[in-house]
This record gives sequence, C-alpha cells and structure tokens, in this order.
Amino acid sequence: MNTLDQRIISCLVANARSSYAEIGKVVGLSAPAVKRRVDRLLETGVLRGFTAVVDPEALGWGTEAFVEVHCRGNVAPARIRARLEPLPEVVAAYTVSGAADAIVHLRAADIHHLETALERVRGLEIVDRTVSTVVLSTLLERPPNPDRT
Repeated sequence: MNTLDQRIISCLVANARSSYAEIGKVVGLSAPAVKRRVDRLLETGVLRGFTAVVDPEALGWGTEAFVEVHCRGNVAPARIRARLEPLPEVVAAYTVSGAADAIVHLRAADIHHLETALERVRGLEIVDRTVSTVVLSTLLERPPNPDRT
C-alpha cells in the first residue's frame, strides 16, 4: 500500500458513495486506475467492504454496555465467539489481555433489554462471571484514518 492507496482510502472513508471519477480528481488518477486500486485493496483485505453508517439510537438500540467476560477454565477464542455470535445484542467481542477473557460490546433498546441480554451472556456455560459498564454518552467515535500517524 502506498500514498495513493492511502488517499483513496481517505476519500472512501469520508464518503463511500464517491464515484471512481470523483476520487480520481482528488488523487490525480483516472477512474479506471482508481477502480483497479480499489479492487486490489478489496482483494488484499485492506478494504473489507462498503457500508452505510447507521445511528443505533435512531433504530431504537440506544443503550449500550461493555462487558468483561471471565470464562470457566481455559476457553478458546473460537468457542467464546461461537457462544456470543447468536446473541443479537452482541455487536462486537474482543479477546483481551488482563483478567478478563473477552470484552463484549452490547447494544439494547433500553435498560431492561440490556439486563435481559446480560443475563443471557451470564447464562452461557462457558461464563464464570461478568463485569459490566453501561455507557452514559459517547465522547469520541471515529473511523480508521490512513492519514493519521
């Protein structure tokens, strides 16, 4: 990946609906050249796809929490994922260093829905205990920026 690729990615992060011609004007390439580079970035996994950015609160999922998951014994990450994946309130899950085995990001419609989701996480046979932190407000949220160093 070079500087041109980074500039193309910056354009796509700013507006994924930009045409190849529009991006080409910004980076100094023809539309077909931009398309070839975008195709290559997709093939190599640098770009994983294109999506709409949706406000979860507008969809009725405005309550969120981060949950430390402590497992019973030594549980492989793939097994943790397999147990969490069916739960629709789990929007992300990460293995982490430290005392917890994983950190889970939950979204729910309200505090009662969040409580139900937490109970389902706690009820998983791999889970020994959880430690939850409810989000009060979002201070900063930004997409990856290839120009940021």
